[in-house]
Amino acid sequence: MTGQRRVGKSTILKQLIQQIEHEEPSANILYINKENLKFDSIKNANDLNDYVQSNSKEGVKNYIFIDEIQEIVEFEKALRSLLLDSKYDLYCTGSNANLLSGELSTYLSGRYIEIPVYTLSYLEFLTFHTLENSNGSLNKYLKYGGLPFLIHLELEDEIVYDYLKGVYNTVIYRDVIMRNEVRNSAFLENLVVYLADNIGQLFSAIKISDYLKSQQTNIATSQIIGYLNHLSNAYLIHRLKRMDITGKKVFEIGEKYYFEDLGLRNTIFEYK
Repeated sequence: MTGQRRVGKSTILKQLIQQIEHEEPSANILYINKENLKFDSIKNANDLNDYVQSNSKEGVKNYIFIDEIQEIVEFEKALRSLLLDSKYDLYCTGSNANLLSGELSTYLSGRYIEIPVYTLSYLEFLTFHTLENSNGSLNKYLKYGGLPFLIHLELEDEIVYDYLKGVYNTVIYRDVIMRNEVRNSAFLENLVVYLADNIGQLFSAIKISDYLKSQQTNIATSQIIGYLNHLSNAYLIHRLKRMDITGKKVFEIGEKYYFEDLGLRNTIFEYK
């Protein structure tokens, strides 16, 4: 399961665990949460394989649940090895789009199913918060977004935005800056503000680079594109490509960017 942090992937895992415990009481269930210091010793593929092997049982089905698996170096090697044994059934979550690219797709080709997990839709938002379908409810959804944890909060600006700022800081610093070793974090954050102010507008990295040069700031076009990829891979923003691309148009600009969650966007740029 892939998606932005705090969209509910861990909750879905726990619901699956509850279902298995109900339907197969004899099953052996291992749950590894890489956000829990208890599992800090599992740092690479060998650590993961050793932990699973030492805690598995013979004669029963072993269900392995791994939360935020991107924190484990070369985890795909351990998954491939474990999949060779039919006694294992594996479920993983990740907060980085690169999980299903590169070596992973090669190692696990045809052996996995990706389930994207998004923030709540408007109708789900109404159900979660027991709201009627009205203009006021729609305004709350557009203002606060659809992160599931909001069900535990009063839908008031100070309370909600304080929580959302914490989520945004986790994504931007942990999943973007630290993971990709971003050096120019100040420009990255300004880029996010620019995107928040220009949702749905045609985006040109070349024009931004040229403008910055006119302001005596040298940021290469390739660097801007790289930062956009980092933000997309962390599921903070969503890239929408043109549908009318034919021939030489593949070389033209014309992508648009949207935020995966409106509430996070509104913590960056004021909602009006």
